[in-house]
Amino acid sequence: MSDTVRWGILGTGRIAKAFANALKDTPGAVLAGVGSRTQDSAQAFADEFGKEGTIRAYGTYEALVHAGDIDLVYVGTPHPMHYENVRMALEAGKGVLCEKAFTVNRAEAEQLVALAREKKLFLMEAMWTRYLPGLAEVRRVVDSGEIGKVSQVIADLGFTSPAGPEHRLFNPELGGGALLDIGIYPLSIAVALLGPVDMVVAQADIGATGVDEQTSFVLKHRGGGMSSCSCSLRAHLPNELTIAGERGHVRMNTKFHHARTVTVTRADGVARTVPTPYLGNGYVHEAIEAQRCWQAGLIESSGMTHEDTLALMGVMDEIRRQIGVRYAADQ
Repeated sequence: MSDTVRWGILGTGRIAKAFANALKDTPGAVLAGVGSRTQDSAQAFADEFGKEGTIRAYGTYEALVHAGDIDLVYVGTPHPMHYENVRMALEAGKGVLCEKAFTVNRAEAEQLVALAREKKLFLMEAMWTRYLPGLAEVRRVVDSGEIGKVSQVIADLGFTSPAGPEHRLFNPELGGGALLDIGIYPLSIAVALLGPVDMVVAQADIGATGVDEQTSFVLKHRGGGMSSCSCSLRAHLPNELTIAGERGHVRMNTKFHHARTVTVTRADGVARTVPTPYLGNGYVHEAIEAQRCWQAGLIESSGMTHEDTLALMGVMDEIRRQIGVRYAADQ
């Protein structure tokens, strides 16, 4: 197998562009193609990220996933399109890295995981925070016993969006709402640190379009401990994460989902800050992991397993049930 992995990007929006930039800093990665719903959009993307002729532009998603010179497909379309797009890529025999939130609900995610397992194809949710040096340092400190037995995580992520009701953040037809777009970040990392969720209690402010504009939820974890998480499209939150134990705490500093430093504070007040720089724009680490798994013939990553994704989608289903947010795919 070649050391080079040929990527195809499905979608041409902001997140797709961020991933295209990340591939420039990813060893062994080649951006070979981009697919859009129009040829013009795909061509503009190809021209922006490659020299003339180096990136093939496909005017349909189907054409991209069936291209013979694509190894892995990155899906960066709006949430409600993930199910259809990932299924299309898997049925074409391609490995897939799908942007979070993985799907709109657990039922969709279960079908995609089953298909990937049946076809023995790589499939991973693009939860880039799981692979960043900042989280690795937090885990190292926790595992060392320096802060004692951990029992609580506090995490928040929020910003004030000026977007109108038609924007994907507020449009229910596009899977809008704070939970699916940014609440998945604190949820995922809390579960990564404290383990599976046994119970969740949630509250939200529902906006005029029917989606959650800010949501808070408390989780009780199976292995012991609790976490308190918030997400908002109305308020610029601190965007930090703290994990606390008997003898101190560790904080992933602003912004925790791509923290450049981690601060350890002991109960006696003594503190130190550890640099945790990351490669490129941060997405590089998940791309490296996806390539490693695909080249090794794996169908999932140990850092973000299929069961991890299914469990998180299930928790978000329950949060949405409690706050009263439903999407077309839930029918």
